[in-house]
Amino acid sequence: MSLGGVLGDVFAELRWDPTLKEWVLVSNIRERRPWQPRNYCPLCPGTEETGYGWDVLIIENKYPMLMECPPEPSRHDFYVTSKAIGKCYVVIETPRHDLDDLSDLSREEIVKVVNAVKDLMFKHVNEGIYEYFLWFRNKGDRIGVSLKHPHSQIYVLSFIPTKVERELMSAKEYWESRGRCLFCDIVKVELRDGVRVIYETGPWVAFLPFYAHWPYEIHIYPKRHVQLLTQLSNQEVSELAEVIKKVLCGLKKLFSEPMPYIMVLHQAPLKGSYDYYHLHIEVYGVFRGDGVLKYAAGMELGGGNFTYDAIPEENARRLKEVISRECLRGM
Repeated sequence: MSLGGVLGDVFAELRWDPTLKEWVLVSNIRERRPWQPRNYCPLCPGTEETGYGWDVLIIENKYPMLMECPPEPSRHDFYVTSKAIGKCYVVIETPRHDLDDLSDLSREEIVKVVNAVKDLMFKHVNEGIYEYFLWFRNKGDRIGVSLKHPHSQIYVLSFIPTKVERELMSAKEYWESRGRCLFCDIVKVELRDGVRVIYETGPWVAFLPFYAHWPYEIHIYPKRHVQLLTQLSNQEVSELAEVIKKVLCGLKKLFSEPMPYIMVLHQAPLKGSYDYYHLHIEVYGVFRGDGVLKYAAGMELGGGNFTYDAIPEENARRLKEVISRECLRGM
């Protein structure tokens, strides 16, 4: 094996898993992050990276998994590798360090966050270089978040993420066999059943899906059949901000300790036509009880199938009640 991916002491490449047919991002770059003083926050206004005079700021990650000009990948006589081409950004959602979560921002401030992400996506769509634009948010030190300042991340990828690719395959098969959108039908069924709906506005609905994997997994869907964030109207973005605020507020107030979660935007790839796909946001709330984490363990990681340690309809009811009781003020 030739470690062609080494550039100085920097190593970054994609490695193909031939058993699951998916890319693994391999890098030692994050190990190079320097130690920072206890009270120092690199995302606060006034640092070298941030400066002053902004409401929302998107900066390139100084220690990225992907690079615009990565080193050559290693060479192996059996395994497949590829360059770790891409971009990694940090979305600093507010100048305020004292806020705990995205739900602590006003609806108007969340609109600014979504529009900043949308504007960056327009840039990369017009470039025509990359395959996928993944916006995600990790919340809580229980899942490894080290920076407390409200922020999210963006990975602009040279490949389609595995989970999205599986959704695309299912959506295409459904579209070709039934002539309808799989996700539109899911939304119709969830609205019809009603028992798993968490919150609804005119153009959006949030629900705990029938097939939820995580204890408090919430999916946020536009009722309009749309594929990309850049296709949302100003009104749809405004209403989306309200739904995000309500859902995350509910997760924060459900237990005595705020819920750790992961929030991810699923949308169509940047290149090609995917009329059969439907944009949505998935939120994975990982507490199964007050302060009790749901672990992805033997069956989940080893077998690939999740176990759900409750009843989705009951968890949906609990969360909906909390939102109605705790999160309807100050919008």
